[in-house]
Amino acid sequence: DLNECGLKPRPCKHRCMNTYGSYKCYCLNGYMLMPDGTCSNALSCSMANCQYGCDVLKGEVRCRCPSPGLQLGPDGRTCIDIDECATGRVICPRFRHCVNTFGSYFCRCHKGFDLMYIGGKYQCHDIDECSLGHHQCGSFSRCYNTPGSYKCKCKEGYRDNGTNCILIPNVMIEPPSPYHI
Repeated sequence: DLNECGLKPRPCKHRCMNTYGSYKCYCLNGYMLMPDGTCSNALSCSMANCQYGCDVLKGEVRCRCPSPGLQLGPDGRTCIDIDECATGRVICPRFRHCVNTFGSYFCRCHKGFDLMYIGGKYQCHDIDECSLGHHQCGSFSRCYNTPGSYKCKCKEGYRDNGTNCILIPNVMIEPPSPYHI
């Protein structure tokens, strides 16, 4: 029997055990035997099966998430979204509201406002539905722009809710007769 463990170069990276007509390789604690006989750090990211990769710190594998808007889930491998809007920590500029996205958030203009570049910065600017003709006011009403919306008001001589104005009937009231019978 030839002792393969004593050959140079050694057939095993860590530990070698001679057997009758062959040999067996073993790895030190924390390593695993690969098909080619080498030993690989058992604490590798490929073994951890993390969703977005991992870090090996002080001999411990820890999965990581690529964004501060994500946190490690209960399984320790997948990342779950943090709803920044629900936490109340996000303060959006005037006329905007928070919209959560996976791993982040953004501030969207309120309905009735458009994002415009004014004075060197982006701001939400009121849309004038009246001047653009984007309103539902009837033909016998006037449109009045309001921040983020508009109002309809019946023209003089008409009444209703502003969208369906109807003519006020002209009822003539006769003055009392100067003659009494």
